[in-house]
Amino acid sequence: MLLGPSLAVSAVLFTLGVAGVLLRRNAIVIFMCVELMLNAVNLAFIAFSRWRGTLDGQVLVFFVLTVAAAEAAVGLAIIIAAQRNRDTLDVDSFNLLKW
Repeated sequence: MLLGPSLAVSAVLFTLGVAGVLLRRNAIVIFMCVELMLNAVNLAFIAFSRWRGTLDGQVLVFFVLTVAAAEAAVGLAIIIAAQRNRDTLDVDSFNLLKW
């Protein structure tokens, strides 16, 4: 596996995720873009791990995936609760923490 193409794909995925977070207003789409950014970083970790010939990056990916699964469960629960309260997924209308 070549390092350059893997990092290029990782950079493209991360850029798409950042663009989705900054440009979209739907909470579910923003959530999916954050997951896309996490997977892009995981791809970079795996590429560097394979390039160096160690398992350090792969172990780190295991921990990142574990945290991402927990984040997905909690984040989706928060999004569903906010959607039930406001009847919309537009993040501009989520002002639940304001007084």
